[in-house]
Formats: sequence, C-alpha cells, structure tokens
Amino acid sequence: MITGIENLGHGVFAVDTAFMRPRLDASFLLVDAGRAAFLDTGTSHSVPHLLAALAACGLEAGDVDYILLTHIHLDHAGGAGRLAAALPRARVVVHPRGAAHLIDPTLLIAATAKVYGERVYAQRYGDIVAVPAERVQTVADGARLRLGTRTLEFLYTPGHALHHLAIVDLESGAVFTGDTFGISYREFDTARGAFIFPTTSPTQFDPDQLHASVDRILERRPPCVYLTHYARVADVERLGADLHADIDASVAMARDCAVRPHGAALLRERLYERLSQRLDEHGFDPDPTRRHDLLDGDVELNAAGLESWLGRLRA
Repeated sequence: MITGIENLGHGVFAVDTAFMRPRLDASFLLVDAGRAAFLDTGTSHSVPHLLAALAACGLEAGDVDYILLTHIHLDHAGGAGRLAAALPRARVVVHPRGAAHLIDPTLLIAATAKVYGERVYAQRYGDIVAVPAERVQTVADGARLRLGTRTLEFLYTPGHALHHLAIVDLESGAVFTGDTFGISYREFDTARGAFIFPTTSPTQFDPDQLHASVDRILERRPPCVYLTHYARVADVERLGADLHADIDASVAMARDCAVRPHGAALLRERLYERLSQRLDEHGFDPDPTRRHDLLDGDVELNAAGLESWLGRLRA
C-alpha cells in the first residue's frame, strides 16, 4: 500500500485526501467482488490521491460504479466532477437538494471564493468541475444500492446540512456519517479511546435536527462509524452521548454570548475552553500550541454556524 491509505477491514479503505493537513479529511474506497465506490471525494486537488489508492488496490477506473456523496460541502464533494471525469462508468449519487450544485457549480464557486478570497480558494479547493447531468443520480431517505454483493442504504440526516445523507453498509452494520456524527481526529486518541465533538458549521446547522440525526444513527447500533474527519471510530454509544452533550452546551453558550459585549469573541473563547477541558479529562497532551493547531479552525467554523443559526431564529 502507498502512503495515505489505511485498510479498515470489510473492504473499506480510508484515503487521506491531503486537504489542509494529514488525517484531516478522508475519502473512503469501498471494494466488493471486484466492484468499487468512492464515498466523499475531498477537493479537486485530492483526485490524484484517490486514483493512486484505486490503483494500489489493484483496481481500474472501469471498476468504480459509484461516487457517493454525504453532502456537497467542498471538503467532501469539491472533487466530484474531476473524479467523475476520470471514472467514466461511475454515477455520482447525492441527495436531491445537492444535485443542481454539482451540475452547475457556479453559485457554489462564487460563494466559496467570496468567503475565502480568490487566492485562498484556489489553493485550498482548486477548480470545481461540473458533473454532467446524466451522470448524477439522486437518492432519498431509505434508498438502497448494490455494490458487488453488498447493499448500501441511505439515511437522511440533516442538522449539519439540509442535503446530508448517511450511508449504512447493511453487510457489516457500519455507518458512513459524513459530518453528522461529528469530528474525531486521530491525534486526540488516548488510552480512553476516541475523542469527538460536533461540527456546527455554517450555514444550515440546526440543533434539533442534528440531535435527531445522531439518534437515528445510534438506533442502528453500528459496530463502528466512518467519519470524513477522520476514518473509523468504535464505542459509538459513548461518542453519541458526548455529541448530544456538546450540541446542547454549544447552543447554550451561543445564546448567552449573543447578549454580552464582544459576544463573538467570547463565544469562540468559550467553545475552545470547553473542548480543552474535555481534552484534559480525556488525557490528551496539554500543550496549548498543539491544541490550538488542531482546534482553532473548527472552533471558528462552529462559532460561525451557531451565529448563523441564531440569526435565522431572529429573522
């Protein structure tokens, strides 16, 4: 195997998309009976890494039947068009709300470039290539697809995004959760196991929906879940309880900070402090520089998502 590919068993390989830093963002290569699918793609810059992983597994472009997208945020689906161009048999499978933005990514490109600026946008995400309409397949809640001998079931799981799907491997019972079941960087692993926290990033975060979606995943009693950020975690019931507690704590902090002076800065400070306190309890390295390196980006996005949610409530 080449660097950046991890065999997780059951025909599942985590492929590091090389987005931002190592082990931040994963695509999953699913292999069964000589057929394959990619689940989430990373950015356009990620596509060479995915194709290298396919070759390292002894597979060719024609062996890939599907490009499955949990949602169309660019760290999950920015590379879908470029990957589809390299995999001529693969259908791109997405929730109906996301399909139009794959076929015509103009608005997605403009919105992202406005947030980050043209230079940062190009460095981080590359060119977003449109997916031909005839290559896009939409699926709703409960839909099933066959990959080789296994069956994949799609669950509608909003809360992080209104077009979010989780994907259940009915053979193993494991669930590919995109961003619905939070973030668990492998750097945070200790003797106590994995550490997890929710992603409440803009612009469609909704706490009630996210609670319900986490519960829907837990109801399946999966032996493990596969996270885009990052890879495989077990002890799912404990992690789900941690997610529920953090969603509630984040919402309470956002409400409180919104009525205080310098509330935006205070919210970011409190979000970081809560995660840092939890990391203390988890037995993680107390070095603040390392913690800030790993947490600051997500704290900023989570704060922005909480503020966006509050703004919609007041509109």
